[in-house]
Amino acid sequence: MAPYASDDNTTAARDAQDDEARGVRRRAARYVVPVAVTGVAAATIGLVPAIADSGSPDLPKISAQQLIEKIAESDVQQLSGTVKITSDLGLPDLGGLEGGLASGMAGPKDGEGSTADPSAKLTELVSGTHTLRVAADGPDRHKLSLLEDAAEYSLIHNGKDVWGYDSASNEVYHGTAADSPDAREKTDEVPATPKDLTEEALKSVDDTTSVTVDGTAQVAGRDAYKLLIKPRQSGSTVGAISVAVDAKTGLPLKFTLTPASGGAAVVDAGFTQISFAKPAASTFDFTPPKGAKVTEEGDAATEKHERGFGEDFPKGLDKGSEGLDKESEGPEVIGEGWNSIAVLDTGGEGMPSGAEVGGDVGGFLDSLGDQVKGDFGSGTVFKTRLINALITDDGKVYVGAVTKDALVKAAESGK
Repeated sequence: MAPYASDDNTTAARDAQDDEARGVRRRAARYVVPVAVTGVAAATIGLVPAIADSGSPDLPKISAQQLIEKIAESDVQQLSGTVKITSDLGLPDLGGLEGGLASGMAGPKDGEGSTADPSAKLTELVSGTHTLRVAADGPDRHKLSLLEDAAEYSLIHNGKDVWGYDSASNEVYHGTAADSPDAREKTDEVPATPKDLTEEALKSVDDTTSVTVDGTAQVAGRDAYKLLIKPRQSGSTVGAISVAVDAKTGLPLKFTLTPASGGAAVVDAGFTQISFAKPAASTFDFTPPKGAKVTEEGDAATEKHERGFGEDFPKGLDKGSEGLDKESEGPEVIGEGWNSIAVLDTGGEGMPSGAEVGGDVGGFLDSLGDQVKGDFGSGTVFKTRLINALITDDGKVYVGAVTKDALVKAAESGK
């Protein structure tokens, strides 16, 4: 694999590397799934050194390759702290939707599932500003608490048990870590900490990426290096990713993703307070409160399968993922690097227009989508500030962290 470019390279060198063959990124359509990065630097990194020689505090010089290796080798087992996370995908406010899309995606209705199920609860982190308390003590004890106005949601992994507790509804979700192929899967449903987000970003680092060290900073009272990750291709919606890495432990302390379109960060997550002392054992203790509704993992899975996405969901999309079973081996991926696009064929009709659906749901669809036409036919591009998707009228879906024009071009080439 060719060396990654740093900002110190000449224009000619960058242009030459742009013409080299590039491998398709492994993350394809799974844009927010935590993965391990152990061995990433040794296996795939060939960075031209970019030395941190400015900024405050004054730290020893380090290259981008050395800093990524430091992250990969970080083995922090014990910590506690507070994380502030702000997400701005540019989605419209869903609060006014009373049926349809809201009933299908905003969470379970009364008597259906549990508000404490982490697979639903933690999706709240995709918008707005949230404060989290986190704690860890080795591989089998983790706690994440989402602090809300007058309530708190906690997700606790203690040995073989995984507990979710929603104090607002007094509901409890209980699962068993041993039943999962990965004992941490339940506590990692959605990447919430700078470490989770950085691991996913590093999965996308290849020779289409510029990686440099961009000075130093202080985060939560800790000295840190700043790692800067930028796509070298045009057409991506990702502008840059900045990661503040603890100079002593290698733990990512702050993660910021800014869009190519400019403006506020799409995701900004960072510790405001952190301690590497061993948390008290009682931190991970949990007993369901008196009177709480307890839902077991198996029961919750059965209810989800039986009800799909809800009876009020638009026609053709009310059967959950059943229509995508034939794609179980994974979507086709076209393009390369940060411009890779996942292609799925649902085998059905495309997304209905706002006029066809009508009401609040129709208005929501229109607020997200742009109608497009081409040799492939017609379709709708649904936009956020990061991930965009084109759904054609014949049921094909093109999705990626790319612009609308890139999606239309992909559909033209695959007609």
